[in-house]
Amino acid sequence: MNGKEKIFIIGDIHGCLDMLKRLMDEIDWNPLLDQLIFIGDYIDRGEDPKGVVDFILHLKKESPLVRCLVGNHEKMLLDYLSGIDRQNFLMNGGDATLRSYKEARLKDSEPLFPRSHLNFFSSLLPMIELDNYYVVHAGFRPYINIEDQDPDDMIWIRDEFIYSDYDFGKIVIFGHTAFEKPMIMKNKIAIDTGAVYGNYLTCLELPGKTFHSVKA
Repeated sequence: MNGKEKIFIIGDIHGCLDMLKRLMDEIDWNPLLDQLIFIGDYIDRGEDPKGVVDFILHLKKESPLVRCLVGNHEKMLLDYLSGIDRQNFLMNGGDATLRSYKEARLKDSEPLFPRSHLNFFSSLLPMIELDNYYVVHAGFRPYINIEDQDPDDMIWIRDEFIYSDYDFGKIVIFGHTAFEKPMIMKNKIAIDTGAVYGNYLTCLELPGKTFHSVKA
């Protein structure tokens, strides 16, 4: 970074398209200059999961500086589509995603998920390393080197990570576990603020550690 670029990191969206659009209107993102990172969980539970993915794909076409992490809900969808575990997806809000995609089809003979969306889900990153931060959906397991972390931990871990004061070498920015407001600790920053539960959708702006939020 040369001092002018910013990095914007957006927390768990869960199908809340209106909140995402309002949040993007709130932040001063320059698509030619600034990184925009999404922390995962774009789908499930909310009203318009497909619309959220459409919107992010539009942003990715607008800028090569948009990067997207995989969340546990995207992993559950991929497992559902591959037949590995169909029940877990449906039990965790997947019915809202299926309904969103079904309602968007022009005719029943069309594939439920557009190829561009399937490619998006398959291309999601497990983590992103920045100069002074790691960005990951759920967190890391303490006392394990970053390069040796289990991918399942990176999208599912909660208490072992959240209540640890372990120094991972860089501050870890994460979502997955919803808090009433962003939580800043010595070794981590939490930015999932429960958008789909009627609270806020939050964006962390770096390097200034500024938070932007919109209310449900």
